[in-house]
Amino acid sequence: MRVDEFDFDLPPDLIAQHPVSPRDSARLLHVGAGLRDLKMADFSSLLKPGDMLVANNTRVIPSRLTGTRGDASIEVTLHKAAPEGVWWAFARPAKRLRPGDTITFAPGFDAEVLDKRDGGEVLLQFGMDAPALLEALAAHGIMPLPPYIKRVKSGDAADRDDYQTLFAARDGAVAAPTAGLHFTASVMEALGAGSIGHTLVTLHVGAGTFLPVKVDDTDDHVMHAEWGEITPDSAAAITAAKAAGGRIIAVGSTSLRLLESAAGEDGTLQPFTGETDIFITPGYDFKIVDAILTNFHLPRSTLFMLVQAFAGADRMRAAYAHAIENHYRFFSYGDACFLERDKI
Repeated sequence: MRVDEFDFDLPPDLIAQHPVSPRDSARLLHVGAGLRDLKMADFSSLLKPGDMLVANNTRVIPSRLTGTRGDASIEVTLHKAAPEGVWWAFARPAKRLRPGDTITFAPGFDAEVLDKRDGGEVLLQFGMDAPALLEALAAHGIMPLPPYIKRVKSGDAADRDDYQTLFAARDGAVAAPTAGLHFTASVMEALGAGSIGHTLVTLHVGAGTFLPVKVDDTDDHVMHAEWGEITPDSAAAITAAKAAGGRIIAVGSTSLRLLESAAGEDGTLQPFTGETDIFITPGYDFKIVDAILTNFHLPRSTLFMLVQAFAGADRMRAAYAHAIENHYRFFSYGDACFLERDKI
């Protein structure tokens, strides 16, 4: 498909720079037979007893670092773990780096450049185990917010909490599964009171989720790979809920992509551990997920392609036009929409 079919104009002032408080005061657009304007606090009213909510429990690490190579200042953003102590990262300016160089971030905290790819990507060896690296990142890193959220170079301390979801438990993401940012204890209590179940999966979201689609046709786009896991217990809970007639509700595109990666052609779900690079575009046959809570996504992005595949191109164009006209807040810190699957 032509990528320009997924383009739209968005006023810059609708790009949220900070989350609302409390989180469940975010606006929620219900995209079903029609369009309804709600609040996230109303979310439980859209679900039915027996439905199963599936959320991503990845935790964002402060993976953006500023260091030096000689007299040159270098900024790196870790985006994918390799073997222990080694990470692929995007570096700026990468032209100043060569394999064998050392980047110093703080006394006793540095990395050797092992490899270099096109596009500013470098492979860094930190020479420490995972717990020690996480401790160093906590001390010296800042949160890897997407480029459309503007911050001073030193970051904003509030983002350490704002950019983590209620479900965050497993370190490894370098971008938040942003649909989960809308959940509060009150929302979860309302879901429990409505006999709506929930379970957790893990997909460590990579910085590639923000990379633009630079090709003209979706067939030519190479999707980034991310590590995920669905435990046997979670797979069994989801299977049981679906067998009992409940709907499977994905919290965000990350949960949806992981579930669909692990689904068989017959709709069965198996435990899963490994990488997925699933790329969902219109025409995809969904096997597991019946509805999705998600944010409003960037034009020409793989995520906007996914929601059109899920809810229908005409419905999503109408939903986004409504959201823009009614001043919904877009992207990572923005408002949410609840999409019912287009089964036509």
